[in-house]
Amino acid sequence: MRFQPFAIRPGPFVAIALLVAASVPSVAVAQSSVPEAGPLVALETSTMRDLVERYAADRAGLARRWTVPYSETRRERFRGFYSGWSQSMNSLLYEGLGVEGQIDYQLMRNELRYRQTLLDREEKLQREMAAFLPFTNTIVELEERRRDRQPVASEEAARQLADMPGVIADVRAALTEEQRAAEEAGGEGPSRIVALRAAETLGQMTRRLESWYEHYAGYDPLFTWWNEDPYTRAKTALEEYAAFLREEIVGARPGEDEPIVGDPIGADGMADDLRYEMIVYSPEELIAIAEREFAWCEARMLEASRDLGYGEDWKAALEHVKTLHRAPGSQTALVRELANEAVAFLEVHDLVTVPPLANEIWRIEMMSPERQKVAPFFLGGETIQVAFPTDEMEHDDKLMSMRGNNEHFSRATVHHELIPGHHLQGFMTQRYNSHRGVFSTPFWGEGWALYMEMLLWDLGFPQTPEDRVGMLFWRMHRAARIIFSLSFHLERMSPQEAIDFLVDRVGHERANAEAEVRRSFNGSYSPLYQVAYMIGGLQIRALHEELVQSGRMTNREFHDTILQGGRMPIEMVRARLLGQAPNMDFVSSWRFYGDPLDGGP
Repeated sequence: MRFQPFAIRPGPFVAIALLVAASVPSVAVAQSSVPEAGPLVALETSTMRDLVERYAADRAGLARRWTVPYSETRRERFRGFYSGWSQSMNSLLYEGLGVEGQIDYQLMRNELRYRQTLLDREEKLQREMAAFLPFTNTIVELEERRRDRQPVASEEAARQLADMPGVIADVRAALTEEQRAAEEAGGEGPSRIVALRAAETLGQMTRRLESWYEHYAGYDPLFTWWNEDPYTRAKTALEEYAAFLREEIVGARPGEDEPIVGDPIGADGMADDLRYEMIVYSPEELIAIAEREFAWCEARMLEASRDLGYGEDWKAALEHVKTLHRAPGSQTALVRELANEAVAFLEVHDLVTVPPLANEIWRIEMMSPERQKVAPFFLGGETIQVAFPTDEMEHDDKLMSMRGNNEHFSRATVHHELIPGHHLQGFMTQRYNSHRGVFSTPFWGEGWALYMEMLLWDLGFPQTPEDRVGMLFWRMHRAARIIFSLSFHLERMSPQEAIDFLVDRVGHERANAEAEVRRSFNGSYSPLYQVAYMIGGLQIRALHEELVQSGRMTNREFHDTILQGGRMPIEMVRARLLGQAPNMDFVSSWRFYGDPLDGGP
């Protein structure tokens, strides 16, 4: 039976406390409105869309107002904000919202609950840093008084700043003594994890202090008279203390890359994050899934190795493929070729709508050597950022970059970053259900791109054994990401062990493995981000089996519906595809992989 798009009439919008009642009309898109965008469809508009957009705007406004990190006042303001929205949500007439509105309701409820959890987590992190940063309340108070539009008390501010270097010196001396005593006793000194977090927080606090001072200096002569010298001394003390933490406690050395330390969230934090992502599997089950997927990849890698004449030594086959790279200066030409090849493959197999404008506007940029230290491979979106050696790099780094970005590895990543991957995702989510950007999750973002890699494999996209090795390397890499990132956050694997794991088990170049682990643990990615690639991909693959392989939808219908639905956890994607509204008291329950500890799916 062919899939029939569900049609739902938006129910009446109910006035609730703190929110203005609004009627939500159904939307029909005029065929002439965007002729460059490809086929257009009329989509139901969520009855919750206006509220979600208002929430996102209000939250962004508060974030611009309350800018000081680890401020207790800021936390309490946001707690009140999320609590107010939660109470308002409880006043909605759920049954009148329609499927799309009920999905947004569940997404909002999930979002508000998780934001409160993150505030609790921040408070815990601050308590851990208290011994390192007992003086930062001064900066918080000064900046928040300014943000409250209160007049500056110049003499009092000068006194507070003048006291700060002495307090910093006392804290530094205490940490030095604790470190010395620990070394003599052969024990653990101050926590490197907390020290690095404190150093990073100091950087943020110093920038806030600079902003505070520059607001008044020169404009208010009395302020400058009182504060120029105390401010200069305090700022110098803050910067020197941050350097002390990084060098003496964390172990950084001038001129060298900082040690990879990370900040594991532990089992409780992992449980909170999995709940937010609507994943019902435990970390142990997710690692078991990764091990099973890794074993599948290894078996296929052996097949490719035999075809290349390397027998059972698939790592030798992998080393051979790494040598098949383009010459310096020609990597961007390869990207263009691979992008065109992927789009042609999608069209031949009628997999997904590719609006001509989407294919027209993507661009290529080269990554700097510094950026490649944390992103040794392609990054994507509307602009694909290409990693390849530049003349500034050391010789060994050049060789490793070319090996890590060889033709066959690249063939497996260009479509991940551009079309049908991240660029097509971004293009569509800017035009359909854009309000759901506030619910963005890597399980949708990275999961879709990884799922497309899986689908293209199934449809014969890899044409040669070398192509298969390239695609399998990345698939193994995504399985390995689950293993090492979860193990790290559960405090079962160190960053160095993660690097060794990628080198020994996946076959990474060591410099690329170090960059991958640094990228995973430097705080720019959420704890579950690296898990999301393969797990999100497996979730969408399970939906494909349920709806496309059963004949209920075509590939194009399935893929277009996902892209037009907006960003959200995949269990809510499933609800949309099935046209089944979740119950008001919805709790995640979808086991898309069966029991991974008892034989897998």
